[in-house]
Amino acid sequence: MNNQARLQALSAFLKARRAKLSPGEVGLPDIGRRRTPGLRREEVAQLAGVSSTWYTWLEQGRDIQASHAVLECVAEALRLTPDERRYFYSLAESGGSSVAVDYEREAPPVMTPSLSRVVDELRQCPTIVSDRRCQIVGWNEAAARVFADFSRIAPEDRNMIRLVFTRKEFRRLAVNWESFASGFLAIFRAYYGQYVEDEWYEAFLTEMKDAHPDFERLWNDSRVSSAPEVALEFRHAKAGKMLFHLTSLQAHGSADLRLSVYTPAADSRTEEKLRKLLDT
Repeated sequence: MNNQARLQALSAFLKARRAKLSPGEVGLPDIGRRRTPGLRREEVAQLAGVSSTWYTWLEQGRDIQASHAVLECVAEALRLTPDERRYFYSLAESGGSSVAVDYEREAPPVMTPSLSRVVDELRQCPTIVSDRRCQIVGWNEAAARVFADFSRIAPEDRNMIRLVFTRKEFRRLAVNWESFASGFLAIFRAYYGQYVEDEWYEAFLTEMKDAHPDFERLWNDSRVSSAPEVALEFRHAKAGKMLFHLTSLQAHGSADLRLSVYTPAADSRTEEKLRKLLDT
């Protein structure tokens, strides 16, 4: 991400988070009608203890310097979550990841035998393993039966974000598709902030925004979560209604791999239906 792209991302994030707060939530009087939702810039500045001009410049994406202590005050004023704070600090301090970001020169992420066994043992839990670009590098049979036969998809096209927006079976599968897609975008944004020096992210975002209006709208919501836990309802073409709880797990190691585990809801017939799918 070049410096201008970083500042634009910072600006968009701050505007989105400010728009989601009401005066009452932060202990300010709600006086008069507002032309736009959320707090005013001067109110954020007041809560953070900084000048209105300085905060305006920060939100406008100007290349200004700020100490970590001042940024903490802004994060507190905007009620940022721990994941949102990490994203905010990465963009505002232009630090990026200390890990090498030249993805093209790194060895391709692979499934180790031990990790493959773990994934395979999760027989009743559809599990997908992806890297920091959301490229799918592994899956189990349950995932292939519920989502798609990933072995029939070219390796370069096995990007979970791209599949969610381009494949009809993914759009048909999730009852609340927007919530399903937003969860993946929240994870993707966490990586985006962590690897601010990797130019691939900007190219990928441009590609997706140009091709999919829904992508840009959901991306602009600016959700950030390194490991969202959400409940999902699927309408499977063969199994019908299926309820899952999604849990994201990080595999320790240099490859930065993530396991997305879909656990059948205990108060449903999902596990029974999944067994039947696996037996066919």
